[in-house]
Amino acid sequence: MKKVFSLLLSLTMVMALLAGCGGGDTSSDTTATDDTAAGDTTQEETTALSGTVATDGSTSMEEVIGALGEQFMADNSGVTVTYNPTGSGSGIEAVSNGSCDIGLASRALTDDEKAGGLTETIVALDGIAVIVNAENSVTDLSLEQIAQIYTGAVTDWSELGSDAGAIAVIGRESGSGTRDGFESITGTEDQCVLAQELSSTGAVIEAVRTTPGAIGYASLSAVQDQEGITVLTVGGVAPSEATVLDGSYAIQRPFVFATRTDEALSEAAQAFFDFATSTAANDLIANAGAVPVAQ
Repeated sequence: MKKVFSLLLSLTMVMALLAGCGGGDTSSDTTATDDTAAGDTTQEETTALSGTVATDGSTSMEEVIGALGEQFMADNSGVTVTYNPTGSGSGIEAVSNGSCDIGLASRALTDDEKAGGLTETIVALDGIAVIVNAENSVTDLSLEQIAQIYTGAVTDWSELGSDAGAIAVIGRESGSGTRDGFESITGTEDQCVLAQELSSTGAVIEAVRTTPGAIGYASLSAVQDQEGITVLTVGGVAPSEATVLDGSYAIQRPFVFATRTDEALSEAAQAFFDFATSTAANDLIANAGAVPVAQ
């Protein structure tokens, strides 16, 4: 009897030990799983972008920056990209004084601006389209003829093969990147005689659309599919992505991101900058009417 009892006691102890070991393994597995899950959550929280990316400047870059910002926010739900359409000069001033992350300029930065602490990165190229009212029979002008119109040497459309009528010369305000690009290419800096000096691309297009004798200039990306205007060829070459990229269209300029040289961008702003200047953004830039340069 004692032998039977001893055997039963031994079996009970062995079973208890086995149960204890099994319970320990289960506890260990659960803890490991919980730790792993917590680690994954922490990693996700660490890598997710958040914050605001403030851009300010060129009104000509509205379509491009809008497309880039929209896609970036769709890919990064914690980030907001803002755009303040103030003109190139104001955008450069804004990034210089730190009131925005990225200044937008539809012209190259000057040597003084670079020496003052700004870095230029070309995001895309843009043609500056010369436009006339749709009732005008003129369809092509040379650079020389355009310069003559804008400096007041030619004042009537009859001098250019169209019906008689005074030419209403429309231009952009001082500090506009579009104006700077147009005047530097046509050689009309500080010589333009304007009937109207307007502060946005849209205003120029509307003025030409509603004024029969008007001529103006605007970003190629802004004039596509617009009614009431005619986009002129310049020296026989129409503005397009292909002619801007190959250089055959004469009136073109860069779209520029201006950043502070000695100050790092925020994590969100740097990520947006990297995206906008990569080949991943090329289709977005092209669909917005500009010519991508990333390769």
